[in-house]
Amino acid sequence: MIKGRAFKYGDNVDTDVIIPARYLNITDKAELASHCMEDIDCDFVKAVKPGDIIAAGKNFGCGSSREHAPLVIKLSGIKCIIAESFARIFFRNAINIGLPILECAAAAKDMEKGDLVEADIKTGRITNITKGRTYQAESFPEFMREIMKAEGLINYVRKRGKGL
Repeated sequence: MIKGRAFKYGDNVDTDVIIPARYLNITDKAELASHCMEDIDCDFVKAVKPGDIIAAGKNFGCGSSREHAPLVIKLSGIKCIIAESFARIFFRNAINIGLPILECAAAAKDMEKGDLVEADIKTGRITNITKGRTYQAESFPEFMREIMKAEGLINYVRKRGKGL
């Protein structure tokens, strides 16, 4: 179960505003995360707290295929992204690094910045505690939940390899 405050963004948030290209040569994870969302929300890194959630419109993570985009979001403390839809490559990159994401148009549209939100990745149930409303996203297959639980595909494969 994930519980946190919402940050709200619109449609077509691309990877260039999630992490601008001018920072892609930074190797220090904390420094890289300090630039997350700065071109769309200059207050994001000052306000985000571990466990917070991003709510967004359609096509979140569009643009280039840079793997840095979901990574800096995760490193910033965001525990889940709820959007109307995700760009396909961003969707896959998020799963591969263990960043939980949920597609639910009704929940994403209804959320406002600062709403307290709870998300159950196993069931896909999303509750906007602030507004007292519940939504249902499609849940992930078990193997994808296990990848997210393991904090990413590499950890998942390592864990499974030890169990063979």
